[in-house]
Amino acid sequence: MQSGRTDIAMLSRALRVLALGALAASAAGCSHLKWPWHHQPPPPPAPVHVLDVSGTGASAVLGQYWKRNTLVLDMSGASGSGSLTLRPPADGWPVRVALRVTPGSLGEVDVRGAQRVVLPIVPAAGKPVDLELPPGVYPPKTVEVTVAWGPASAPAA
Repeated sequence: MQSGRTDIAMLSRALRVLALGALAASAAGCSHLKWPWHHQPPPPPAPVHVLDVSGTGASAVLGQYWKRNTLVLDMSGASGSGSLTLRPPADGWPVRVALRVTPGSLGEVDVRGAQRVVLPIVPAAGKPVDLELPPGVYPPKTVEVTVAWGPASAPAA
């Protein structure tokens, strides 16, 4: 009788080890599967050329990208001070235009077109932010827009 119980206990133990081994192997083998909660990061936006950029600070524009219906001019590499001129293509200005800047590297951005807009930038360093320009700055008949940046100006006393 003793021998029968020992055989059953050993068989039970062997089955448990075999089941755990199979479970571990199947979990390792399934790591290549696409789980419903695992998504690939979105691809980076494709660069485009919509606006003509010129001026002393033209090299500060790292690229132009579409973010839905907004043309984003990537100025995240700009620092210090400089200026550039934006000119639209023959068919006119995009519906929306935004400037991507890095907080802490610029004090303010001065945009002059049909209207003038001064955009202060919070000095806290962080990820780049998109500053959307009001459409009144670049109505359809606007020939060019000038963008200048530099340190923040002192408030009037």
